[in-house]
Amino acid sequence: MDPIVTVAGLTKRYRLGKDNYVDALRGASLEIARGEMVAIMGPSGSGKSTLMHIAGCLDRPDSGEVHLNGRRVDQLRGRALTTVRGREVGFIFQGFNLIPTMTALENVALAAEYAGASRRDAADKARSLLELVGLADRMRHAPTELSGGQQQRVAIARALVNDPAIVMGDEPTGDLDTATSAEIVGVMREINTERGTTFVLVTHNPEVAEVCDRTIHMRDGIVEAVTA
Repeated sequence: MDPIVTVAGLTKRYRLGKDNYVDALRGASLEIARGEMVAIMGPSGSGKSTLMHIAGCLDRPDSGEVHLNGRRVDQLRGRALTTVRGREVGFIFQGFNLIPTMTALENVALAAEYAGASRRDAADKARSLLELVGLADRMRHAPTELSGGQQQRVAIARALVNDPAIVMGDEPTGDLDTATSAEIVGVMREINTERGTTFVLVTHNPEVAEVCDRTIHMRDGIVEAVTA
């Protein structure tokens, strides 16, 4: 197995007050193979989102190691960390996080421009990816003119625009109805199969997990089990 993500012994404590804290991770370890589509499940407070955020360089552990795409990243700082987040990892969130004053095309292209692409190249990549996710006829629409499922398709295109090694989704179907959720997971699975993009999806939805290659089960800040 060629791991794209390896985390070992991660701990993370959040202080809520002077003598009040919560241990979100208590020594979590796992490996994710390149090209996999993996679900992370567990009850609220189990540490699944914290684990994903640390693996994706959005947060740092208190202890432990994170290796992403062949190198250790938990000790990165400054520009090196920003580069990894912008170019090697794509993110999809429950609330879509689209800029309401921009069109679908502009939302996707902006992420490429931030990573250093020219305006023309960014727009070309955005068009190609919006076609890939089935929005060829909705590129010029603002988020408020799109359904929830269409907005999440835009978010998927945005996550892919810099050709990341891995895409991480934090409850990416949480705001969608059952039918639309199945469509969105189907889009991600098709991209995973055809392009080899690795997907890691934090979810409460067992129907999302059923589509994935493996499910990582978390409880009380550790990886409790892994099922195929």
